[in-house]
Amino acid sequence: MLKRHKSGYIGCILFMYTAILCGQDQQSADSLISVYNSGSYNSSPYKLLNEISKEETNPQIAIKYAKMHSKLAHQNSNYFELHRALLNIGNANYFSGNYTMALKSYLESLDHANKTEDLIGQATLHISIADTYMMLEDKKNTFIYYEKGIKLLRKTEDEYNLASALFNSGDWDIENRKYDQALLKFEESKAIFEKLDYPLGMAYNIGNIGVIYAENGQNKLAEQIINESIAILEDYEDYYAISDYLTSLAEISNARSDYVKAIDYAKQSLDLATQYELLEQISISNLKLSNYYENIGDTKTSLHHHKEYYKYRDSILNLDAVRNTAEMQRKFDVAQEQDKTIISEQKRKTERMALWSTLGVLFLIGVLAYGLFKKNKFVRKTNKIIAFEKDRSDKLLLNILPEETAQELKDKGRVVAKQFPSATVLFSDFKGFTSYAENLSPEQLVQTIDYYFSKFDLIMEKYGLEKIKTIGDAYMAVGGLSYDNVDQAKEMVLAAKEMNEFVAQAKNDDTTTATFDIRIGINTGPVVAGVVGTKKFAYDIWGDTVNIASRMESNSEPGRINISEHTYEIIKHDFDCEYRGEIAVKNRGDLKMYFLNA
Repeated sequence: MLKRHKSGYIGCILFMYTAILCGQDQQSADSLISVYNSGSYNSSPYKLLNEISKEETNPQIAIKYAKMHSKLAHQNSNYFELHRALLNIGNANYFSGNYTMALKSYLESLDHANKTEDLIGQATLHISIADTYMMLEDKKNTFIYYEKGIKLLRKTEDEYNLASALFNSGDWDIENRKYDQALLKFEESKAIFEKLDYPLGMAYNIGNIGVIYAENGQNKLAEQIINESIAILEDYEDYYAISDYLTSLAEISNARSDYVKAIDYAKQSLDLATQYELLEQISISNLKLSNYYENIGDTKTSLHHHKEYYKYRDSILNLDAVRNTAEMQRKFDVAQEQDKTIISEQKRKTERMALWSTLGVLFLIGVLAYGLFKKNKFVRKTNKIIAFEKDRSDKLLLNILPEETAQELKDKGRVVAKQFPSATVLFSDFKGFTSYAENLSPEQLVQTIDYYFSKFDLIMEKYGLEKIKTIGDAYMAVGGLSYDNVDQAKEMVLAAKEMNEFVAQAKNDDTTTATFDIRIGINTGPVVAGVVGTKKFAYDIWGDTVNIASRMESNSEPGRINISEHTYEIIKHDFDCEYRGEIAVKNRGDLKMYFLNA
């Protein structure tokens, strides 16, 4: 059976607007708790308790305040507030993976919501219940509650969430091979997204429609439709989805014994996955190529791709070690507490023996004291090892993720994507790097890149900015991924100037023979940030802001820093800038650009 496009799961992420997927804010929660405990607040206690439950990132604390909310609402027979309190309890349990308790709270919340006129709330709960039944692998109830939720949404004017719910339900239909049902839902969802002018939602619907046609053996039509989806996804640079759909096209060609075309599509998928370091897709593409080359009798090439498949599969599996870091730290903490308990208990026993013992018992106390000394010495040594391992695991996480995200992973075992209203994104690359790299050995190439990128990393750290990733000679960083809504545009411009100066000075440095000119582009605006994939463990940012920052870099000049109009409006009073006019940009029309002068 053809592999279904994984990006179809975004429907669940797009639709669920419960606290599970909303941007929680611990700082805000702490402030609200302080206000509530003081008793000096003017707003309704219902509102305050509801906000605390939604903002609190610790599920147990969220449940505590949601129960207080529920108790107060129950005393006053307020069904609307009971519904909201129980919804928050369900969300907190869902967030912590306790799906059985989450389902219980959702069903109780629905019972109270049905006594109110909150139609949107009722629809939300039906979809949340369906999602929970899906996690519990209860197919029958998953179908029932998706259908009920969709029926309620049709009575509202909330078209976006109706389209997303239809997409979720259709994705679940594909999972259970109910292709006719899924096709109808995707067609309707696509039409709504088209009306709302949401191309990405249209692209995923189109792609999954193509997958359904392929499942039904309509390979030619499936190929045409999936190519339409890829064309849209290319504009949004959604390379994981494109790579996955290219694999689907390869399978379609393979199914009709067109092995040459199957190999061509699989190679395109592999090239794209390699360029953007998509480990899972690299592994899958190599496995497909191994099978296709075996079909045409080229066993040597088939063996090569099979080896590559295992190599990258092992790389993906190794990422599990990183995921287990948070669990390892918790075990360290538990072990430390156990040691303290043992010592405390032993001390109490020693004191009792001292009160009631004779001279002979005192001798035994002396022996025990010596043993306790040895125990304490062992505990201190153990604690040093624990502290060292904890520090090492902390550094490992911080080398991969921003500090707030690393802490969230340690506390909860997962990371929720967050939206930042104003962040500043930087892209850079080197002029002439490709031709220069062709004449270098792999070792020299890595040394050259490391010479520049190590300095760039230090510069980003100096200004409190986050390096996101490198792709070949391209370097990407961002500022403003914090809860204080500061875009850090000024710091990013200062960092860009230091990068430019360092590259210029490197031409006179004897430590490297690689002398380049650098192009830099900067843009400011809203982004979404989080950890991508369930196996591809990497922190990344998305949004139109990122795409425009990339366009600023590609339209810059060697040795110059090109900034967008959005960034210019923020830093124009602090830096000397030169207006370049409106410049045509691919898929964006004419954009105003400015050069940053020395």
